Amino acid sequence: MAKPGIHPEWYPEAKVFCDGEVVMTVGSTRPELNVDIWSGNHPFYTGTQKLIDTEGRVERFKRKYGMK
Repeated sequence: MAKPGIHPEWYPEAKVFCDGEVVMTVGSTRPELNVDIWSGNHPFYTGTQKLIDTEGRVERFKRKYGMK
């Protein structure tokens, strides 16, 4: 059993906010959590990831180390 008086208060229904909207509830030691990115708007999970490679990595490596 936990000792009384030494642990932070536990909030089993803490709200997680992203861009001013409640996106989920979790257990936390804080009643409200503000996040910038979560799985609902992260490009990896939404499939909207754009890979922009203006200069190829291999070409940049070769130029950096003189391997033309």
